Amino acid sequence: MFKNFNKKKGQSTLEYAVLIVIIIAALLAMNQYIKRGLQGRLKSATDDIGDQFSPGNTNYTKTMRTGSNEAQQFGVAGVGVQSTVLLNREATITTANSSIMNVTSEFYGN
Repeated sequence: MFKNFNKKKGQSTLEYAVLIVIIIAALLAMNQYIKRGLQGRLKSATDDIGDQFSPGNTNYTKTMRTGSNEAQQFGVAGVGVQSTVLLNREATITTANSSIMNVTSEFYGN
C-alpha cells in the first residue's frame, strides 16, 4: 500500500516540474513580443512630442484653408437668418513646410 503512495508522490512532483518548465518556456517565447510592444509604446510617445527645431535657424511655414458650403434662409424682408443648412462637410487642408537655414552655426547651449 505505501509502495503505490510513493509512486504517486513522485508523479505529482514531476507533473509540477513539467508545469513550471512549460510556464517558463511560454514566458521566454513571449519575451520578444513584450519587448516589441514596449518599444512601440515608447516610439509612439516620442512621436507625440513632435519634431524638434531651432527657433533661430528654422523657417517654418504653415498654411490652413477651411471651406464649406451652406444654405441660409432669411426672415421677413431679408432681416435676420432663420436657418442655416450645411450642404457639404467642412474641409480643412493644412500644408506645413520647414527648412533649416544654417546648420553649421547651430548652438544648443552648455
